Amino acid sequence: MYTVAALYHFTRFEYPAALRGPLQDLCNAHKIGGTLLLAREGINGTIAGTRGGIDAVLAHIRSLPGCADLVHKESTARVAPFNRMKVRLKKEIVTMGQPDVDPTKDVGQYVAPTEWNALISSPDVAVIDTRNDYEVAIGTFDGAIDPQTKSFGEFPAWWEANKHRFHNKKIAMFCTGGIRCEKSTNYLKGQGVDEVYHLQGGILKYLEEVPQDQSKWDGECFVFDARVSVGHGLKEGPHILCHACRQPILPEDMNRAEFEDGVSCHQCINATTEEAKERFRERQKQMRLAAERGEKHMGSL
Repeated sequence: MYTVAALYHFTRFEYPAALRGPLQDLCNAHKIGGTLLLAREGINGTIAGTRGGIDAVLAHIRSLPGCADLVHKESTARVAPFNRMKVRLKKEIVTMGQPDVDPTKDVGQYVAPTEWNALISSPDVAVIDTRNDYEVAIGTFDGAIDPQTKSFGEFPAWWEANKHRFHNKKIAMFCTGGIRCEKSTNYLKGQGVDEVYHLQGGILKYLEEVPQDQSKWDGECFVFDARVSVGHGLKEGPHILCHACRQPILPEDMNRAEFEDGVSCHQCINATTEEAKERFRERQKQMRLAAERGEKHMGSL
């Protein structure tokens, strides 16, 4: 059984590039898989490995400047969720494209998972899902508003076009683990919205702590690893990933005429050219040959 740790922390790294090498080396030494993003604004990512390996990496991250109080969320996976480890340098640890947004200065009011149901049941509260459209499609909270954004960077424009809908409303926001809400609630407060709340620990913490018979969550939660989705109790969900468009599909979708492994599914069949599909077929061929040789292909997770 693999331990999976999802984490993020906003802090000021003056020289994030200097942190990359030691962190990558430590992860490699403990055979940790996953992705960690480093930027001047902090760290974000998901990693998986043995209990001891995860503990060693978390201890190292907490030793970094401003990271002593880093909070992470854990779950488990039966098979390795990642095939390799990447520590990457980015401009932002979650891309919003708003240079004035700074979650270290001010964010919305945190709401514990056990108090979330009462808040979102109130008629004067508008509940907004800050995730991407393909994430929302497989699960969300009852009554939540779906901005239908394809990336988090589209949220500010969506808010500007729709803010008139929320006059005299309290705003409650949520995302997978909480990081997107750190930025989106700071953004709304900068736009003059006084009462802004967000789900502490995100959907993952809610699914971990709130029993299914008391839950207002409907469906599964998309996660950015080989598990694809999780449900209540953070149990692995039924979804698999279309390796052409990287969107979640159900096992029965593989029986549809549009599905070709690694090439297309019913969601992306018309989104790529035949030339692109041929490239995907060649990639699948090389991955299959690598697997037959007992090797990992660079195109795998």
